[in-house]
Amino acid sequence: MKKSLFSFSISRALVLAIMVTLAMEACKSKKKVAEPAPPPAPVEEVEETPPPAPPAPAPEEVAAQKLENAFNQVAAAGNTSIANQSVEETLSMFSNQEAPVLIVIHEENGIKDYDEPTTIRKYLEYLKDTKKNLNYISDIRLDANGKVSELELRRK
Repeated sequence: MKKSLFSFSISRALVLAIMVTLAMEACKSKKKVAEPAPPPAPVEEVEETPPPAPPAPAPEEVAAQKLENAFNQVAAAGNTSIANQSVEETLSMFSNQEAPVLIVIHEENGIKDYDEPTTIRKYLEYLKDTKKNLNYISDIRLDANGKVSELELRRK
């Protein structure tokens, strides 16, 4: 049996074309691997400056933090003598024992409603008796000597 020359050459040509295509693909992938990587971009040297130091806290902020701690100590005192000692230490932070303490009970449109005004001594005695500190400092005023002259509190 004799095969036709035409069918033989088409199948050979097809096989040859497939082999050439595969060979070309293999060469392309080798070229991609063989190409050198582009040089890295030049890095500019930047002097790192330390971040600016946070501003020193205002005297009012320092006094408010100390007072919060003192109020918590009075409320958490284990016995009366410790509570009385904490009350006396706290009173030393005020300009006088009759410094006003205002407790905001409601605020609307910038208008504040206060509970009955009291003094710092009465407020500290209240903390000592109830053993609960339910307020936080919302405004504090210091006199020229750096002592607290007026205090405004709000419910936590």
